[in-house]
Amino acid sequence: MLSTFLQFAYLQVLDLLSTIAFLMGGTREGNPLVEWAMRLTGTALGGLVLVKGIALGIGLFCVFTRRASLMTKINVVYAGVVVWNLSSIILTMSMRG
Repeated sequence: MLSTFLQFAYLQVLDLLSTIAFLMGGTREGNPLVEWAMRLTGTALGGLVLVKGIALGIGLFCVFTRRASLMTKINVVYAGVVVWNLSSIILTMSMRG
C-alpha cells in the first residue's frame, strides 16, 4: 500500500510541475477546482499547492482505510492527467514555431 501511495505522491508532483509548465506556456487551467483555488490564493502556484495538499490528504486517508484498489485507479487517472499536460505543452510549443 505504501508503494501505491508513493506512486500517487510522485504523480501529484508531476502533475504540479507539468501544470506550472503549461500555464507558463500560455495554456489555461481546465480544472474548475484548481482554477478556483488559484483565485482563492491569488497565485497559480498557491492554488496548485493547496489542491495538491488536499489530494495528498485524501491519499493518506485511502492508505489508512486500506483502499489500495481505489488508489490504483486514481493513479491511472493521474498518469493520464500528466500525459494530457505534457501533450498540451508539446502542442503549444509546436504551434509557436
